[in-house]
Amino acid sequence: MSELDGQIPTAFDPFAEANAEDSGAGSKDYVHVRVQQRNGRKSLTTVQGLKKEYSYNKILKDLKKEFCCNGTVVQDPELGQVIQLQGDQRKNVSTFLVQAGIVKKEDIKIHGF
Repeated sequence: MSELDGQIPTAFDPFAEANAEDSGAGSKDYVHVRVQQRNGRKSLTTVQGLKKEYSYNKILKDLKKEFCCNGTVVQDPELGQVIQLQGDQRKNVSTFLVQAGIVKKEDIKIHGF
């Protein structure tokens, strides 16, 4: 039996590197733009991670006027304030935020499909 003990591999955690990288995730603040599928062809675009100093309602008003869609600001207990827009507006929102000078292009993460 002692020969087999030497051949058994030790415990290996394949996610050890990923967990180590996640520990510093708070150092870089990203703005996350996601799309959520509703029923049928309907979808919802969410924007989270904007700085607290910005007025979410004013940004939402400009987004709604620019893209001719409806939207709202939702208060989430974990994520804080989240902007929701009707339709798949991921590319539109990201270019709008960069052109308005709210966020740098490298700080935007686009998620979905």
